[in-house]
Amino acid sequence: MTDNGVRANEEHITVGEPEVRICVVGDELIAGVGDAKGLGWVGRVVARTRFPGTAMVFPLAIPGETTTAMSQRWDLESAKRFHPDPESDNRLVIALGRHDLDAGLSVARSRLNLANVLDVAEQRRLPVFVVGPPPGRPEDSDRLAELSGAFADVANRRRVPYVDTFTPLVTHEQWLADLATGVGGYPGQAGYGLMAWLVLHTGWHAWLGLPDDVT
Repeated sequence: MTDNGVRANEEHITVGEPEVRICVVGDELIAGVGDAKGLGWVGRVVARTRFPGTAMVFPLAIPGETTTAMSQRWDLESAKRFHPDPESDNRLVIALGRHDLDAGLSVARSRLNLANVLDVAEQRRLPVFVVGPPPGRPEDSDRLAELSGAFADVANRRRVPYVDTFTPLVTHEQWLADLATGVGGYPGQAGYGLMAWLVLHTGWHAWLGLPDDVT
């Protein structure tokens, strides 16, 4: 009877659902500013991702943030949200913005800031996914192209996935129209949709270990 009771209990034991926690660190673009639906590219990407279990995605946005400021806060803020078990599936998305240009940071300094973040994340055994800055004001295009290329080089050297949002969008008619009609130079629903498409089709599912079933 005891043996049967033990076996009955064993039959009702279920393995908990897998859980992933993703912190997205960046400027106001990860908060979807300018998007009437309030989704931004982060919300659209999460909505199109079929997680096998529970997914907690935390956008940690600070408006106007440079890579210098981001590099000083990401670790503490994300640690508060990650699962304390070191074997848990905690992940980090670095969403790079355009504010280094306004702050007058050199490309070398911007490179170093990103490199420091990626190196610390590697020490923490955190898988990282980097999303580069999208196009903004036309007069900034040359400098932003250089900055995006530098970020890509830093990520590629460390074998970290990098999404180039600048090159595909800098002459994209829909993106340019969205910026022209938006408020404050921010994209709207169409622009964020384009950014989400680029993320979803540039290694996002492979990074998560999921089948790439996005069309």
